[in-house]
Amino acid sequence: MAPPLGDIAHLGHVELLTPDLDRSVWFFTTLLGLTENGRSGDSVHLRTWDDYEHHSLTLTAHSTSGLRRTALRTSSEEALLRRVKELESAGRAGRWVEDEPGIGPLYVTSDPDGHELALYWESEWYEAPPGLRPGLKNQPQAKPGQGVGVRRLDHVNFLAADVDSNATFTRDLLGARPTEQIVLDSGKVAAQWLTFTNKSYDVVYTEDWTGSSGRLHHIAFATDTREDILRAADLCLDSDVFIETGPHKHAIQQTFFLYVYEPGGNRIELCNPLTRLVLAPDWPLITWTQAERARGQAWGLKTIESFHTHGTPPVD
Repeated sequence: MAPPLGDIAHLGHVELLTPDLDRSVWFFTTLLGLTENGRSGDSVHLRTWDDYEHHSLTLTAHSTSGLRRTALRTSSEEALLRRVKELESAGRAGRWVEDEPGIGPLYVTSDPDGHELALYWESEWYEAPPGLRPGLKNQPQAKPGQGVGVRRLDHVNFLAADVDSNATFTRDLLGARPTEQIVLDSGKVAAQWLTFTNKSYDVVYTEDWTGSSGRLHHIAFATDTREDILRAADLCLDSDVFIETGPHKHAIQQTFFLYVYEPGGNRIELCNPLTRLVLAPDWPLITWTQAERARGQAWGLKTIESFHTHGTPPVD
């Protein structure tokens, strides 16, 4: 039986690997508007202005790019222990660590594809220093005065050798519910969008055309408005940041988007999905056919080839 929706409260934060730490930090702070909130070893911890936790993103120096960890906060300590018990019963036993500032014990496991997932409950609420205190007491931090000013970490899109097994894991053991998917003429699930909340999606599994396991397609940050995404495109152009595609509108999930490569090589999406929520408790899974998906975006340019082939870490 699938666990009740709500044991996982939300997507907490992610850790990205980068071979160019300084330039990656520049991209996320100066261009996107995140705030640095501490360093530990070869890692830099950054936060979006509307996040209540210590960090939204950790950048870690590495020989290559990619995703090291995706952290999910549970809705209570009891919910955390329930998920740990179910994971261990299903053969997905992990390990307990305390290796992130502002975060209590994390239970680190992985999905069938090998993506590292960490579940936690204890979390330190951010208190802005004098220079970053907001004018409103119900806002964690003042809005940034530079860059795009992204509001929050929105979702993670995992590349997977087998979408169905990973989506099933996320549904049955973590309590996500699927909202949309792509099913090929062969019956194979090529992608599935899943949510832990009333957002239309928090995580996505997309077929890795290389057949590799454990890679990243992109992480996404939400903006306040569509105009912020247009501003981001101009800032990327001015700063010689590679724009892969967009701004366009997705047909699936209806997201207005821009995809760029940060200096470390990871694909980053800037998106504006803030007006679309899934409030129905009996939301039907929407299936897109191979022919419908081949039509591309709702509007804008056709999907370019690199969107299906680029992932991190890179493979030959």
